[in-house]
Amino acid sequence: MIVIPAVDIRGGNVVRLFRGDFSRETVYSADPVKMALRWQSEGAKRLHLVDLDGALEGKLKNLDWIRKITASLDIPVEAGGGIRTEADLQTIIRAGASYAILGTKACEDSEFLKKAVDKYKEKIIVSLDVKDGYLQTKGWVNPTEIKAVDFAQRIKMLGAQTVEYTDISRDGTLQGPGFENILKFIGEVKVDMIVSGGISSIADLRILKEYNKKEIIGVIVGRALYDGKILIKEANKVCSQKG
Repeated sequence: MIVIPAVDIRGGNVVRLFRGDFSRETVYSADPVKMALRWQSEGAKRLHLVDLDGALEGKLKNLDWIRKITASLDIPVEAGGGIRTEADLQTIIRAGASYAILGTKACEDSEFLKKAVDKYKEKIIVSLDVKDGYLQTKGWVNPTEIKAVDFAQRIKMLGAQTVEYTDISRDGTLQGPGFENILKFIGEVKVDMIVSGGISSIADLRILKEYNKKEIIGVIVGRALYDGKILIKEANKVCSQKG
């Protein structure tokens, strides 16, 4: 299990949203590259990079920032937000992303996802943005009637190896992740999982680690890092401890 700092870009700034609400954002930096370099220097082993403008508008909007960040870092970058076509996916990979995060399009078009997985294999991460057990798409603003567990089982059959599970109701709240929902999800779908949403402290990381679930391969941390409630080096120690 590794800790993965989040850098979410909107309007050229590094921001954090509260429960996925675009009207409730906090700006942390006007220089995404500088922020990404900071997390790398503090010990990050991977970076989570999201084009929030792209996620909302359905097309890549912050590609220049993505290119600059991947060119500046030595660690792998997983990037997403606004990937809606095969050309978008190819562009993200060519921009230097080690992994591409697919959300809305993967939910709406299983053929697209199958082609993506067949071509890029483990480079594809499928984002499950979940609220009350159901998926939300289009930058978290569009609720669906698709159960996260059912969708995860379908994409696993299509060959997807890794999902990113975000509890929207917890994201940006510093209230801790929904531990029960995470365990229930893992119990029903055996797939590699990156947990996101609500991580507030080292104690939260320790709890996830103590579950000793091999499926949990990473934890995305946002606001807790920016507010100084978690230090990457300390988080790395917890995440690397053997059961």
